[in-house]
Amino acid sequence: MMARSPQSDTASESGAESKASFREKINEELIEFAILTIYLYACFAVVIYLKAAVLQAQGIAYDHLGLAAIKAALCAKFMLVGRAVHIGERFKNLPLIVPTLHKSFVFLLLLVVLTLIEEIVVGAIHGETIMHSVSGIAGGTLRQFVATILIIFLILMPYFAFRSLGQIIGDKILVRLFFERRHSD
Repeated sequence: MMARSPQSDTASESGAESKASFREKINEELIEFAILTIYLYACFAVVIYLKAAVLQAQGIAYDHLGLAAIKAALCAKFMLVGRAVHIGERFKNLPLIVPTLHKSFVFLLLLVVLTLIEEIVVGAIHGETIMHSVSGIAGGTLRQFVATILIIFLILMPYFAFRSLGQIIGDKILVRLFFERRHSD
């Protein structure tokens, strides 16, 4: 029987640690994706519910909560991809309001661009022109488009405020502050 060299033990331990850290990273990403999707779905569903209520008052049926779930998952994925390539990290050493607003704006632009691309691709699959594909985004009128952009910006701000604060004090501490019972003095 051959004795193992110290190098082979180190290499196998390093490989096991690498696999474990890769699994941990995947788990963290999946948890982040799930949390972000749930957050975005809750926000989008409320907006769609409001739109449905307004339209129902005018005698128009509108119910697209399933669309909110799909859109939330797509936007969450787009945001995680943007974060993976370090979009919007330019002002991270300034007061929290600056990176929060900057990231919210940059990711808003990212979501708009990727949504346009998504609509164009889906339209191409269905044989539609580019203009027809993008004409229905956010309701189809300029006012609805601007209102949708502003709402998404307002949805992104708390998310990036929490992310920025978590980077400073640590995500685990931030979660504990929000979800653990406080002791009275």
